[in-house]
Amino acid sequence: MRVAQSESAPRGSVTTKQVADVTLPRSELDRIWSAVYLERLARTYWRFLTSVSLGLLRVLYSETSREVVLLARPFVLLRFHAPEYETGRDRGAVTWRIDRGLLVAPAGRGRGYLRISVERPPEPEWVEDEITGRVISEVANFYPTIAGWGWFARIGRHLYAVTQLRIHVIVTHAFLRSLARLDLAESRVGALAPKPSA
Repeated sequence: MRVAQSESAPRGSVTTKQVADVTLPRSELDRIWSAVYLERLARTYWRFLTSVSLGLLRVLYSETSREVVLLARPFVLLRFHAPEYETGRDRGAVTWRIDRGLLVAPAGRGRGYLRISVERPPEPEWVEDEITGRVISEVANFYPTIAGWGWFARIGRHLYAVTQLRIHVIVTHAFLRSLARLDLAESRVGALAPKPSA
């Protein structure tokens, strides 16, 4: 696990990144290296968020969005567009573009994203029993409401760093550590599941 990287832009956006290396049997990685398991990884993230918050945070699904709510609407903390998936031989990623929400400053609506990506090393000429994959969690170009704007921004950025950012880093760190169990939740949507043959 690597220490979180965080940076702030002059206009108020924040970017954070956390990286974890996971070593597992090659046969197990080969078994789960598919689009279906990428979607399951995405669902596992939301399940973990609900679990770690003791059910206070819930994720509402629709065809066009994912909403993180405090107990129920209208307390939508974060609203994301539907996930976008990228799959390749050695990399996969799921990206939720930020729409709006109580935690998003007006200047940040429709900007930024949350992305979870997985990488595996290129196939070597020789075969090992174990292989180390990498999981990266990144929030980019996020404009937190708590950071404020104008004259308050200097105080607000510090307030964000010691509250919301710290909680995000702790939760993401715990999520990445939990992946070692390979307990990936079934997708609620199944967008990447193979279609049954006619």
